[in-house]
Amino acid sequence: MFDIKWIRENPDAFDEGLNRRALAPMAADLIEMDRIRREHLTTAQEIQAERNRLSKEIGQAKSRGEDASDIMAKVSESKQAESRAEESAKEAEITLNNALSGIPNLPFDDVPVGADESANVEVRTWGEPRPFDFEPKEHFDIGETLGLMDFERAVKISGARFVLLTGALARMERALAAFMLDIHTQENGYTEVNPPALVNDDTMYGTGQLPKFADDLFRTEEGFWLIPTSEVPLSNIVRGEIVDTESLPRRYTAQTWCFRSEAGSAGRDTRGMIRQHQFTKVEMVSVTAPDQSMDELERMTACAEDILQRLELPYRTVVLATGDMGFGARKTYDIEVWLPGQDQYREISSCSNCWDFQARRMNARCRAKGEKGTEFVHTLNGSGLAVGRTLIAILENYQHADGTVTVPHALRPYMNGLEVINPA
Repeated sequence: MFDIKWIRENPDAFDEGLNRRALAPMAADLIEMDRIRREHLTTAQEIQAERNRLSKEIGQAKSRGEDASDIMAKVSESKQAESRAEESAKEAEITLNNALSGIPNLPFDDVPVGADESANVEVRTWGEPRPFDFEPKEHFDIGETLGLMDFERAVKISGARFVLLTGALARMERALAAFMLDIHTQENGYTEVNPPALVNDDTMYGTGQLPKFADDLFRTEEGFWLIPTSEVPLSNIVRGEIVDTESLPRRYTAQTWCFRSEAGSAGRDTRGMIRQHQFTKVEMVSVTAPDQSMDELERMTACAEDILQRLELPYRTVVLATGDMGFGARKTYDIEVWLPGQDQYREISSCSNCWDFQARRMNARCRAKGEKGTEFVHTLNGSGLAVGRTLIAILENYQHADGTVTVPHALRPYMNGLEVINPA
Protein backbone atom coordinates (compact mmCIF):
# COMPACT_ATOMS: atom_id res chain seq x y z
CA MET A 1 0.00 0.00 0.00
CA PHE A 2 1.26 3.48 -0.86
CA ASP A 3 0.95 6.86 0.79
CA ILE A 4 -1.18 8.97 -1.55
CA LYS A 5 0.48 12.11 -0.17
CA TRP A 6 3.86 10.76 -1.35
CA ILE A 7 2.36 10.00 -4.78
CA ARG A 8 0.98 13.56 -5.02
CA GLU A 9 4.42 14.95 -4.20
CA ASN A 10 6.39 12.47 -6.34
CA PRO A 11 4.20 11.51 -9.32
CA ASP A 12 7.10 11.07 -11.75
CA ALA A 13 9.09 8.85 -9.35
CA PHE A 14 5.98 6.76 -8.72
CA ASP A 15 5.27 6.26 -12.43
CA GLU A 16 8.94 5.51 -13.10
CA GLY A 17 8.80 2.75 -10.47
CA LEU A 18 5.69 1.33 -12.12
CA ASN A 19 7.41 1.50 -15.49
CA ARG A 20 10.24 -0.65 -14.13
CA ARG A 21 7.51 -3.15 -13.20
CA ALA A 22 6.25 -2.93 -16.81
CA LEU A 23 3.07 -1.20 -15.63
CA ALA A 24 1.34 1.84 -17.13
CA PRO A 25 1.46 5.23 -15.34
CA MET A 26 -1.12 5.56 -12.59
CA ALA A 27 -0.15 8.66 -10.64
CA ALA A 28 -2.52 11.03 -12.47
CA ASP A 29 -5.53 8.75 -12.00
CA LEU A 30 -4.76 8.17 -8.32
CA ILE A 31 -4.25 11.87 -7.70
CA GLU A 32 -7.61 12.60 -9.34
CA MET A 33 -9.32 9.99 -7.14
CA ASP A 34 -7.74 11.64 -4.13
CA ARG A 35 -8.80 15.11 -5.32
CA ILE A 36 -12.41 13.96 -5.47
CA ARG A 37 -12.12 12.43 -1.99
CA ARG A 38 -10.64 15.59 -0.52
CA GLU A 39 -13.21 17.76 -2.31
CA HIS A 40 -16.06 15.86 -0.66
CA LEU A 41 -14.31 16.11 2.71
CA THR A 42 -13.86 19.87 2.26
CA THR A 43 -17.53 20.23 1.36
CA ALA A 44 -18.53 18.32 4.51
CA GLN A 45 -16.27 20.53 6.64
CA GLU A 46 -17.65 23.72 5.10
CA ILE A 47 -21.20 22.56 5.69
CA GLN A 48 -20.37 21.78 9.31
CA ALA A 49 -18.78 25.20 9.78
CA GLU A 50 -21.85 26.88 8.31
CA ARG A 51 -24.13 24.85 10.58
CA ASN A 52 -22.09 25.89 13.60
CA ARG A 53 -22.59 29.51 12.56
CA LEU A 54 -26.32 28.97 12.09
CA SER A 55 -26.56 27.26 15.47
CA LYS A 56 -25.15 30.38 17.09
CA GLU A 57 -27.76 32.46 15.23
CA ILE A 58 -30.52 30.25 16.62
CA GLY A 59 -29.31 30.91 20.16
CA GLN A 60 -29.06 34.63 19.50
CA ALA A 61 -32.55 34.77 17.92
CA LYS A 62 -34.09 32.93 20.82
CA SER A 63 -32.38 35.21 23.31
CA ARG A 64 -34.04 38.14 21.54
CA GLY A 65 -37.39 36.34 21.54
CA GLU A 66 -37.42 36.01 17.73
CA ASP A 67 -38.75 33.12 15.62
CA ALA A 68 -35.78 30.85 14.68
CA SER A 69 -37.73 28.21 12.74
CA ASP A 70 -36.29 29.23 9.36
CA ILE A 71 -32.75 29.00 10.70
CA MET A 72 -33.52 25.66 12.33
CA ALA A 73 -34.81 24.35 9.01
CA LYS A 74 -31.52 25.37 7.37
CA VAL A 75 -29.60 23.54 10.11
CA SER A 76 -31.65 20.40 9.49
CA GLU A 77 -30.97 20.63 5.75
CA SER A 78 -27.28 21.16 6.39
CA LYS A 79 -27.09 17.96 8.45
CA GLN A 80 -28.45 15.99 5.51
CA ALA A 81 -26.08 17.72 3.10
CA GLU A 82 -23.12 17.02 5.36
CA SER A 83 -24.12 13.36 5.62
CA ARG A 84 -24.30 13.11 1.82
CA ALA A 85 -20.88 14.75 1.44
CA GLU A 86 -19.35 12.43 4.05
CA GLU A 87 -20.85 9.40 2.32
CA SER A 88 -19.45 10.58 -1.01
CA ALA A 89 -16.04 11.06 0.62
CA LYS A 90 -16.21 7.57 2.07
CA GLU A 91 -17.08 6.07 -1.31
CA ALA A 92 -14.23 8.00 -2.93
CA GLU A 93 -11.84 6.76 -0.24
CA ILE A 94 -12.89 3.14 -0.85
CA THR A 95 -12.35 3.61 -4.58
CA LEU A 96 -8.90 5.08 -3.95
CA ASN A 97 -7.87 2.39 -1.45
CA ASN A 98 -9.07 -0.39 -3.76
CA ALA A 99 -6.91 1.06 -6.51
CA LEU A 100 -3.89 1.46 -4.23
CA SER A 101 -4.21 -2.07 -2.79
CA GLY A 102 -3.82 -3.64 -6.23
CA ILE A 103 -0.54 -1.90 -7.06
CA PRO A 104 2.70 -3.83 -6.39
CA ASN A 105 5.59 -2.41 -4.45
CA LEU A 106 8.14 -0.29 -6.29
CA PRO A 107 11.56 -1.91 -6.86
CA PHE A 108 14.80 -0.45 -5.54
CA ASP A 109 17.01 1.27 -8.06
CA ASP A 110 19.56 -1.57 -7.96
CA VAL A 111 17.00 -4.24 -8.91
CA PRO A 112 17.61 -5.42 -12.50
CA VAL A 113 14.86 -4.56 -14.97
CA GLY A 114 13.42 -7.47 -16.94
CA ALA A 115 10.21 -9.21 -17.83
CA ASP A 116 10.93 -12.59 -16.24
CA GLU A 117 13.50 -14.85 -14.57
CA SER A 118 15.80 -14.65 -17.59
CA ALA A 119 16.78 -11.18 -16.39
CA ASN A 120 17.72 -12.31 -12.88
CA VAL A 121 21.33 -11.62 -11.93
CA GLU A 122 23.55 -14.15 -10.19
CA VAL A 123 25.43 -12.63 -7.27
CA ARG A 124 27.28 -15.66 -5.89
CA THR A 125 27.54 -19.44 -5.94
CA TRP A 126 28.58 -21.93 -3.29
CA GLY A 127 29.78 -25.51 -3.65
CA GLU A 128 30.55 -27.61 -6.70
CA PRO A 129 27.92 -29.95 -8.18
CA ARG A 130 28.93 -33.54 -7.49
CA PRO A 131 30.13 -35.56 -10.51
CA PHE A 132 28.18 -38.79 -11.06
CA ASP A 133 29.41 -41.93 -12.77
CA PHE A 134 25.80 -42.83 -13.54
CA GLU A 135 22.73 -40.96 -14.77
CA PRO A 136 21.34 -39.22 -11.67
CA LYS A 137 17.64 -39.72 -11.08
CA GLU A 138 15.02 -37.17 -10.12
CA HIS A 139 13.71 -37.20 -6.58
CA PHE A 140 10.38 -38.89 -7.35
CA ASP A 141 12.12 -41.84 -9.00
CA ILE A 142 14.47 -42.13 -6.03
CA GLY A 143 11.67 -41.87 -3.48
CA GLU A 144 9.43 -44.36 -5.24
CA THR A 145 12.33 -46.81 -5.65
CA LEU A 146 12.96 -46.52 -1.92
CA GLY A 147 9.28 -47.30 -1.38
CA LEU A 148 8.98 -44.24 0.87
CA MET A 149 7.36 -41.67 -1.46
CA ASP A 150 3.86 -42.53 -2.69
CA PHE A 151 1.97 -40.29 -5.09
CA GLU A 152 -0.70 -42.79 -6.15
CA ARG A 153 -2.04 -43.26 -2.64
CA ALA A 154 -1.88 -39.50 -2.07
CA VAL A 155 -4.11 -39.06 -5.13
CA LYS A 156 -6.52 -41.63 -3.68
CA ILE A 157 -6.59 -39.79 -0.36
CA SER A 158 -6.59 -36.18 -1.57
CA GLY A 159 -5.99 -35.73 -5.29
CA ALA A 160 -3.22 -34.39 -7.51
CA ARG A 161 -0.28 -32.38 -6.13
CA PHE A 162 -0.10 -34.23 -2.82
CA VAL A 163 2.43 -36.81 -1.58
CA LEU A 164 2.56 -39.51 1.10
CA LEU A 165 5.96 -39.83 2.79
CA THR A 166 6.68 -42.78 5.05
CA GLY A 167 9.51 -44.23 7.08
CA ALA A 168 12.89 -42.57 6.75
CA LEU A 169 11.65 -39.87 4.37
CA ALA A 170 8.87 -38.83 6.75
CA ARG A 171 11.50 -38.78 9.48
CA MET A 172 13.84 -36.74 7.27
CA GLU A 173 11.22 -34.05 6.65
CA ARG A 174 10.64 -33.75 10.40
CA ALA A 175 14.39 -33.80 11.03
CA LEU A 176 15.06 -31.05 8.51
CA ALA A 177 12.49 -28.73 10.07
CA ALA A 178 13.91 -29.32 13.56
CA PHE A 179 17.46 -28.81 12.27
CA MET A 180 16.52 -25.48 10.66
CA LEU A 181 14.59 -24.24 13.67
CA ASP A 182 17.42 -25.08 16.05
CA ILE A 183 19.91 -23.08 13.99
CA HIS A 184 17.60 -20.10 13.58
CA THR A 185 16.61 -19.96 17.25
CA GLN A 186 19.88 -20.95 18.92
CA GLU A 187 22.34 -19.17 16.62
CA ASN A 188 20.51 -16.63 14.45
CA GLY A 189 18.42 -14.85 17.07
CA TYR A 190 14.95 -15.79 15.86
CA THR A 191 12.08 -16.44 18.26
CA GLU A 192 10.18 -19.63 17.48
CA VAL A 193 6.43 -19.21 17.01
CA ASN A 194 3.67 -21.76 16.52
CA PRO A 195 1.08 -19.62 14.69
CA PRO A 196 -2.46 -20.36 13.49
CA ALA A 197 -2.71 -21.92 10.04
CA LEU A 198 -6.19 -20.43 9.55
CA VAL A 199 -6.39 -16.64 9.37
CA ASN A 200 -8.97 -13.95 8.67
CA ASP A 201 -9.38 -11.47 5.83
CA ASP A 202 -7.53 -8.64 7.59
CA THR A 203 -4.49 -10.84 8.15
CA MET A 204 -4.33 -11.86 4.49
CA TYR A 205 -4.83 -8.26 3.41
CA GLY A 206 -2.06 -7.06 5.69
CA THR A 207 0.66 -8.99 3.88
CA GLY A 208 -0.77 -8.41 0.40
CA GLN A 209 -2.39 -11.77 -0.39
CA LEU A 210 -5.81 -10.11 -0.60
CA PRO A 211 -7.50 -8.96 -2.68
CA LYS A 212 -5.18 -9.63 -5.62
CA PHE A 213 -4.26 -13.28 -5.03
CA ALA A 214 -7.48 -14.80 -3.73
CA ASP A 215 -7.47 -17.41 -6.52
CA ASP A 216 -4.10 -18.72 -5.30
CA LEU A 217 -5.46 -19.46 -1.83
CA PHE A 218 -7.67 -22.01 -0.11
CA ARG A 219 -10.67 -20.70 1.83
CA THR A 220 -12.91 -22.55 4.27
CA GLU A 221 -16.70 -22.36 4.27
CA GLU A 222 -16.46 -20.43 7.55
CA GLY A 223 -14.44 -17.67 5.88
CA PHE A 224 -10.97 -18.55 7.15
CA TRP A 225 -8.00 -18.69 4.80
CA LEU A 226 -5.34 -21.43 4.91
CA ILE A 227 -1.96 -19.75 5.07
CA PRO A 228 0.22 -19.93 1.93
CA THR A 229 3.24 -19.30 4.17
CA SER A 230 3.74 -18.46 7.83
CA GLU A 231 4.96 -15.04 6.70
CA VAL A 232 1.26 -14.15 6.90
CA PRO A 233 0.61 -14.76 10.63
CA LEU A 234 4.17 -13.88 11.70
CA SER A 235 4.14 -10.45 10.04
CA ASN A 236 0.68 -9.72 11.44
CA ILE A 237 1.91 -10.16 15.02
CA VAL A 238 2.54 -6.38 15.06
CA ARG A 239 -0.56 -5.38 13.05
CA GLY A 240 -2.31 -2.37 14.53
CA GLU A 241 0.41 -1.86 17.14
CA ILE A 242 2.99 0.80 17.97
CA VAL A 243 6.17 -0.95 19.10
CA ASP A 244 9.22 0.55 20.76
CA THR A 245 11.91 1.27 18.19
CA GLU A 246 14.46 0.08 20.73
CA SER A 247 12.89 -3.40 20.63
CA LEU A 248 13.63 -3.74 16.92
CA PRO A 249 14.52 -5.75 14.99
CA ARG A 250 12.14 -8.49 16.03
CA ARG A 251 12.86 -11.81 14.39
CA TYR A 252 10.35 -14.66 14.20
CA THR A 253 10.58 -18.17 12.78
CA ALA A 254 8.03 -20.95 12.41
CA GLN A 255 7.58 -24.37 10.89
CA THR A 256 4.13 -24.77 9.35
CA TRP A 257 2.24 -26.53 6.67
CA CYS A 258 1.57 -24.14 3.81
CA PHE A 259 -1.30 -24.35 1.35
CA ARG A 260 -1.46 -23.02 -2.20
CA SER A 261 -3.95 -23.72 -4.94
CA GLU A 262 -1.22 -23.38 -7.59
CA ALA A 263 -3.66 -21.51 -9.83
CA GLY A 264 -2.11 -20.93 -13.22
CA SER A 265 0.56 -23.62 -12.83
CA ALA A 266 -1.14 -26.25 -14.99
CA GLY A 267 1.48 -28.36 -16.76
CA ARG A 268 4.34 -27.14 -14.54
CA ASP A 269 6.14 -29.64 -12.28
CA THR A 270 3.26 -32.09 -12.52
CA ARG A 271 5.42 -34.94 -11.22
CA GLY A 272 7.05 -34.98 -7.82
CA MET A 273 7.14 -32.65 -4.83
CA ILE A 274 8.33 -29.40 -6.39
CA ARG A 275 4.87 -27.80 -6.64
CA GLN A 276 2.39 -29.12 -4.09
CA HIS A 277 -0.94 -27.95 -2.67
CA GLN A 278 0.41 -28.68 0.83
CA PHE A 279 4.05 -28.42 1.87
CA THR A 280 6.21 -27.80 4.92
CA LYS A 281 8.28 -24.66 5.24
CA VAL A 282 10.41 -23.00 7.89
CA GLU A 283 9.88 -19.26 7.55
CA MET A 284 11.85 -16.27 8.81
CA VAL A 285 10.19 -12.88 9.37
CA SER A 286 11.86 -9.70 10.57
CA VAL A 287 10.20 -6.50 11.75
CA THR A 288 12.70 -3.65 11.74
CA ALA A 289 13.08 0.08 12.11
CA PRO A 290 13.30 1.86 8.74
CA ASP A 291 17.08 2.28 8.93
CA GLN A 292 17.66 -1.44 9.64
CA SER A 293 15.91 -3.23 6.79
CA MET A 294 18.62 -3.09 4.12
CA ASP A 295 21.19 -4.73 6.40
CA GLU A 296 18.55 -7.16 7.65
CA LEU A 297 17.89 -8.43 4.11
CA GLU A 298 21.55 -9.38 3.72
CA ARG A 299 21.57 -11.00 7.16
CA MET A 300 18.40 -13.00 6.50
CA THR A 301 19.71 -14.25 3.16
CA ALA A 302 22.95 -15.35 4.84
CA CYS A 303 20.93 -17.28 7.46
CA ALA A 304 19.13 -19.21 4.72
CA GLU A 305 22.36 -19.87 2.81
CA ASP A 306 24.00 -21.20 5.96
CA ILE A 307 21.46 -24.04 6.16
CA LEU A 308 22.44 -25.22 2.69
CA GLN A 309 26.13 -24.93 3.48
CA ARG A 310 25.76 -27.11 6.57
CA LEU A 311 23.92 -29.69 4.50
CA GLU A 312 26.67 -29.38 1.84
CA LEU A 313 24.19 -28.66 -0.94
CA PRO A 314 25.52 -26.55 -3.85
CA TYR A 315 23.51 -23.42 -4.59
CA ARG A 316 23.53 -20.04 -6.22
CA THR A 317 22.01 -16.75 -5.08
CA VAL A 318 20.36 -14.41 -7.57
CA VAL A 319 18.72 -11.02 -7.27
CA LEU A 320 15.31 -11.12 -8.93
CA ALA A 321 14.45 -8.89 -11.85
CA THR A 322 11.48 -6.54 -11.64
CA GLY A 323 9.27 -8.88 -13.66
CA ASP A 324 10.04 -11.91 -11.48
CA MET A 325 9.74 -10.21 -8.11
CA GLY A 326 6.82 -10.76 -5.73
CA PHE A 327 3.94 -8.33 -5.28
CA GLY A 328 5.02 -6.88 -1.94
CA ALA A 329 8.80 -6.85 -2.39
CA ARG A 330 11.16 -4.00 -3.18
CA LYS A 331 14.12 -6.36 -3.51
CA THR A 332 14.36 -10.14 -3.43
CA TYR A 333 17.19 -12.65 -3.33
CA ASP A 334 16.34 -16.13 -4.53
CA ILE A 335 18.53 -18.98 -3.37
CA GLU A 336 18.51 -21.83 -5.89
CA VAL A 337 19.77 -25.28 -4.95
CA TRP A 338 21.43 -27.57 -7.48
CA LEU A 339 19.29 -30.57 -8.51
CA PRO A 340 21.40 -33.04 -10.52
CA GLY A 341 18.33 -35.07 -11.51
CA GLN A 342 16.96 -32.00 -13.29
CA ASP A 343 20.43 -30.70 -14.23
CA GLN A 344 19.49 -27.21 -13.07
CA TYR A 345 19.19 -24.89 -10.11
CA ARG A 346 15.73 -24.57 -8.53
CA GLU A 347 14.44 -22.06 -6.00
CA ILE A 348 14.58 -23.18 -2.39
CA SER A 349 14.31 -19.80 -0.65
CA SER A 350 13.22 -16.24 -1.40
CA CYS A 351 14.28 -13.45 0.94
CA SER A 352 12.50 -10.12 0.44
CA ASN A 353 12.57 -6.62 1.84
CA CYS A 354 9.01 -5.28 1.71
CA TRP A 355 10.01 -1.86 3.14
CA ASP A 356 6.88 -0.21 4.64
CA PHE A 357 4.52 -1.70 2.03
CA GLN A 358 2.98 -4.31 4.34
CA ALA A 359 3.25 -2.11 7.43
CA ARG A 360 0.96 0.50 5.86
CA ARG A 361 -1.62 -2.17 5.13
CA MET A 362 -1.27 -3.50 8.69
CA ASN A 363 -0.90 -0.05 10.32
CA ALA A 364 2.18 -1.33 12.15
CA ARG A 365 4.33 1.48 13.50
CA CYS A 366 7.22 2.17 15.83
CA ARG A 367 8.10 5.03 18.15
CA ALA A 368 11.52 5.95 19.49
CA LYS A 369 11.88 6.54 23.22
CA GLY A 370 11.04 10.11 24.14
CA GLU A 371 9.50 10.88 20.74
CA LYS A 372 5.85 11.71 20.10
CA GLY A 373 5.75 10.87 16.40
CA THR A 374 5.63 7.39 14.90
CA GLU A 375 6.81 5.84 11.65
CA PHE A 376 5.91 2.66 9.85
CA VAL A 377 8.07 -0.37 10.55
CA HIS A 378 9.71 -2.33 7.75
CA THR A 379 8.98 -6.03 7.23
CA LEU A 380 11.07 -8.76 5.65
CA ASN A 381 10.41 -12.44 5.00
CA GLY A 382 12.39 -15.40 3.77
CA SER A 383 12.27 -19.18 3.56
CA GLY A 384 14.67 -20.74 5.91
CA LEU A 385 14.14 -23.18 4.08
CA ALA A 386 11.38 -24.83 2.08
CA VAL A 387 11.58 -28.21 3.81
CA GLY A 388 10.17 -30.38 1.03
CA ARG A 389 12.52 -28.89 -1.54
CA THR A 390 15.45 -29.41 0.81
CA LEU A 391 14.48 -33.07 1.07
CA ILE A 392 14.36 -33.20 -2.74
CA ALA A 393 17.85 -31.70 -2.94
CA ILE A 394 19.24 -34.24 -0.49
CA LEU A 395 17.74 -37.17 -2.40
CA GLU A 396 19.19 -35.99 -5.70
CA ASN A 397 22.60 -34.84 -4.48
CA TYR A 398 23.24 -37.76 -2.09
CA GLN A 399 21.88 -40.59 -4.26
CA HIS A 400 23.83 -43.68 -5.29
CA ALA A 401 23.58 -46.03 -8.25
CA ASP A 402 22.18 -48.83 -6.05
CA GLY A 403 19.20 -46.67 -5.07
CA THR A 404 20.40 -45.81 -1.57
CA VAL A 405 20.74 -42.26 -0.26
CA THR A 406 23.37 -40.99 2.16
CA VAL A 407 22.13 -38.83 5.02
CA PRO A 408 24.11 -35.56 5.31
CA HIS A 409 26.40 -35.48 8.35
CA ALA A 410 24.70 -32.42 9.85
CA LEU A 411 21.32 -34.16 9.77
CA ARG A 412 22.32 -37.49 11.30
CA PRO A 413 21.82 -36.42 14.95
CA TYR A 414 18.22 -35.61 13.98
CA MET A 415 17.82 -39.00 12.27
CA ASN A 416 18.80 -41.08 15.30
CA GLY A 417 22.26 -41.60 13.79
CA LEU A 418 20.99 -43.02 10.45
CA GLU A 419 23.72 -42.76 7.83
CA VAL A 420 22.14 -44.37 4.76
CA ILE A 421 18.52 -44.72 3.64
CA ASN A 422 17.92 -48.11 2.09
CA PRO A 423 14.89 -49.32 0.16
CA ALA A 424 12.04 -50.16 2.51
